[in-house]
Amino acid sequence: MVRRHNRLLVAFHVGTDAVMAMMAFLLAYVLRFESGLFEITRGQPPIEQYFSVLPFVALVVPLGFHFQGLYRLRRGRSRIDDFFNVLVGSIFAVVLGIVSTLYFQAYYASDGQREIGAFAVSRLVWGLFLAGNIACGYLSRKFIREALERRWLAGVGLRRILIAGAGELGRVVADRMLEHRELGYQLVGFVDDKAGGDHLGYRGLPLLGSLSEAAAIVANEKIDDLYVALPLEEHMKLLDLVESTSREGVDVKVVPDLLQFIALRARLEDLDGVPVINLNDVPMQGVSAFIKRSLDILISMGALAAMALPGLLISWLIKRNSPGPVFYTQERMGLDGKQFQVYKFRTMPIDAEREGPVWSDENDPRATGIGAWLRAHDLDEWPQFWNVLVGEMSIVGPRPERPFFVEQFKHRIPQYMLRHKVKAGITGWAQVNGWRGNTSLEKRIEYDLYYIENWSVTLDIKIMWLTLIRVLAPNRGAV
Repeated sequence: MVRRHNRLLVAFHVGTDAVMAMMAFLLAYVLRFESGLFEITRGQPPIEQYFSVLPFVALVVPLGFHFQGLYRLRRGRSRIDDFFNVLVGSIFAVVLGIVSTLYFQAYYASDGQREIGAFAVSRLVWGLFLAGNIACGYLSRKFIREALERRWLAGVGLRRILIAGAGELGRVVADRMLEHRELGYQLVGFVDDKAGGDHLGYRGLPLLGSLSEAAAIVANEKIDDLYVALPLEEHMKLLDLVESTSREGVDVKVVPDLLQFIALRARLEDLDGVPVINLNDVPMQGVSAFIKRSLDILISMGALAAMALPGLLISWLIKRNSPGPVFYTQERMGLDGKQFQVYKFRTMPIDAEREGPVWSDENDPRATGIGAWLRAHDLDEWPQFWNVLVGEMSIVGPRPERPFFVEQFKHRIPQYMLRHKVKAGITGWAQVNGWRGNTSLEKRIEYDLYYIENWSVTLDIKIMWLTLIRVLAPNRGAV
């Protein structure tokens, strides 16, 4: 019943996206040629010419949304995830639309069989359509999400959840679900072999039995999803648990114990017929690496150009505020553990670290007057766009750390060095989620590795956007 409901919801999304895309396209035509808002210099094409493009628009928009995963239903997806996926999917649709119409114009021009103007679409119409389609695609999902959340909060259509593991990790999963009841989860209880002491239940959720009884409990309680949240030392029980519960048709989801073991995206490799699992595979390879590097070059060039004149003023203020150079260079560790010199506007006196490296915090007393202001607005990091341009850093990635601290952290924090599998970044997933400066290193590593494993162009754009928003907010601690 749940799967049938999901299929109907996906079909509804596809149909709604196609219809609204056609409406946005026609609205773009009306705004361009009928509203009087824009000057018409080359004559007004008949609307029938744009009607001929509608079937293509109705096809290409759902295709773009499909590539962005918008039809993979996931209750925990955030609104900002929806927005950026709609944004990138719409851009894909418009680019494909422009390329296709230009191709058909060129084809029929060479063939001479048909008027090439039949496929001409104004670039301004494409631009207006892009804005309209983003608004329609996002607002439709917002409306549907709110309707579903009201339904779930009323107790209708809930997914019944059983958690395997009543320890710390299982309780973290339970906390998240209990704190977000709008996601439509109904926690039934736990199964765990440790049926004593403080493992008798949690937040009113009962311990229903041992792991060996999970299959029977799944059947009796009509469980929809089984979340396996076992500590690393109990993962040997995972295979038996999955095998016994899979016979009941339940969806099994494994929550990795990130507190003890963190691996990047696993990939199956072949060694002369012998399967080998690479636990630390990085998705930023091949075409993905080319796209990321291209974005880095374009954005860093634009940022450096935009900062040219303000940079002169900042340089004068730094020199006027305290003696010493304008820029501060510091050795940091980046891709594959290689060291490089990172550039920053100097925010402290030149002798601030005469007693050795010190971890900076929000109210660092060593900062000069102009330095404190630069840190508060993250402007001291601006010269790092040069590091990005020359290929030592990326716009988005784990923040680079000083070798002095790396030597300490790599022995203290499991899997710390995995963050050096990619280039360091000016901003990152940990930073936009509040884990920056003098905060929990374990949480920062967890968020850094999540970013590496789940990297995409959309995620990079999302992080850049969130960074821009946070730059306008009060300072949250030095990076």
